[in-house]
Amino acid sequence: MLDTWKLLIVDDCVADRKIYRRFLLRDPHLSYQILEVDCAEDGLALCQEMHFDVILLDLCLPDMNGLELLDRLNQEVLDTATPVIILTGRGDEEVAVQAMKRGALDYLIKQQLKPDVLQLSVRNAIKQLGLQAQLSKTQERQRLIATTALRIRQSLDLEQILNTAVVEVQQLLKCDRVMVYQFAPDLSGKIVASSAESGNVALGDRPDIEGLVYQRVPSHLEDRIQNICYQERAEKENENWELGETGKKLNVKGQEDESSLIPFSFCPIPNPQSLIPGKRAISYVYEAGLSNCYDTPTAQFHTKAHLVVPINLSNNGNLTPKPWGLLIAYQDSGEQQWQSDDVEMLYEVSVQLAIAIQQAELLAQTQAALQKEKQLNTFKSQIIGTVSHECRTPLTSILVAASTLVKHSQQLDESKQHRFMQIIEQKARYMSKLVDNMLLVNQFELDKAKFKPIPLDLLQFFFELVEQERETVGDRHELIFESTGNNQGFWGDRGLLQQIFANLMSNAIKYSPKGSRVEFHLIGNDSEVMFYVKDRGIGIPLADQKNLFQSFCRGSNVDTIPGTGLGLAIAKACVELHGGNITLSSQVGQGTTVTVSLPKRFTTN
Repeated sequence: MLDTWKLLIVDDCVADRKIYRRFLLRDPHLSYQILEVDCAEDGLALCQEMHFDVILLDLCLPDMNGLELLDRLNQEVLDTATPVIILTGRGDEEVAVQAMKRGALDYLIKQQLKPDVLQLSVRNAIKQLGLQAQLSKTQERQRLIATTALRIRQSLDLEQILNTAVVEVQQLLKCDRVMVYQFAPDLSGKIVASSAESGNVALGDRPDIEGLVYQRVPSHLEDRIQNICYQERAEKENENWELGETGKKLNVKGQEDESSLIPFSFCPIPNPQSLIPGKRAISYVYEAGLSNCYDTPTAQFHTKAHLVVPINLSNNGNLTPKPWGLLIAYQDSGEQQWQSDDVEMLYEVSVQLAIAIQQAELLAQTQAALQKEKQLNTFKSQIIGTVSHECRTPLTSILVAASTLVKHSQQLDESKQHRFMQIIEQKARYMSKLVDNMLLVNQFELDKAKFKPIPLDLLQFFFELVEQERETVGDRHELIFESTGNNQGFWGDRGLLQQIFANLMSNAIKYSPKGSRVEFHLIGNDSEVMFYVKDRGIGIPLADQKNLFQSFCRGSNVDTIPGTGLGLAIAKACVELHGGNITLSSQVGQGTTVTVSLPKRFTTN
């Protein structure tokens, strides 16, 4: 069925109007609704009442000149895109030039008029009208996209960028809801921003977006959504499709296809690098045969019509971009068929959103690097301070003992010589342990510590460690070791576990009075093991407890008890490499309990 175009003929000659009508109604390509008037005033009045796609205007009218009417139409009525064709009985080039300058699209001489000439002129006028309308629409779309992009990129905070984006896109597309879905490293994902209608609340200083507000994503939407349908569908599609360099799908002839692009759903991507999408719209998902993929995440919104485009980040100069997530527009009210302009606008906004996301991530990385550098500088200062303070006393003891042995060894009996040698050995071991701890903490600070899990018999492992501690402390403390539950099947790093245990036991013994009890309990179940060290020592003030797992932090009540404040920091870092957790509870004067829980099997990414 042909489109019908509304056309107005302004001519005082009935016979001429009849000829024009007859010629146009014979046009096999277009259909017309034709209205006629015989004077300029009636033509002007009719144009004020209704819109016409094309106007045929006689140059000589009884009440005014055709060019004068053209001027009035341009000033008072016509959209600048409405084409006007001048008709005249005399071929005057000067008049033709004047008509063109005043906005006429064409100039036809009545005596030379033939059906195909008039038909072609009107068809060209309508074609020009369409091109002008498309240009205006494109310009307006680009203006809206530029405005939207500017607002999205005003911030470098990722959360604010996403929240602004969903509100702006909702306003741009006039839809019910917009969401941003982010892929996770494990190829699942979650909704990280959502817009919704909410009374008459405006966002920030945007009074023009009345009735819209971004909402924090409900907890039931934050759960990661896993589904294999995307992978199954992608495998079927890839039988006949491959990707072009631009990321668009290629048809079986190897040509880029603009109309059939990768359908998206809330499903993990099995291989994001091999499924980089182009511009894609699913206007009515149930007709597209993808309902199984969309049902779970969209059922709560009772929506079927949604539009999905990818958010792709540049990939360090690689031609294949990095999939970051999806930008999704929903239409809850009715089964909306999205227009191609909607797809283009959403896609172009997704490009601007990707740029803003990348800028925010770069800023966050820079800030993290600066913070890390600041922490490292602080750490270096603390190392220097600790070395100068903690090494001074043992070095002094070593020097005094060594000097005494050198100068007076002949006057000293064997027991005193042995005592001085013990002092030298003890202080040297202390300094060696201090250096080892600082090197270990430095590895943790630089993220260079290695985790090498092996199967361990925990009961035997900890029994041997406790026996070593008993030999060291002698009868100064009572060490209790108890084990319950299932401790089989554990994988861990032997060296890191020794660091955890050694530091926790050392602290428990060091801060407990002579003769007191120190307990070590090992408890296991099917999935994890837990052990805790409990002492009855001086305890830790509540105000100090929150910082104790940081390097060089100690309780304010340690008085003259030696220590560097590295033990708990090392223990925490070793626990985290195992994927576990460490907690502390303490009361001043009553003792401290440190609890460690570790999964039986943990592998780093």
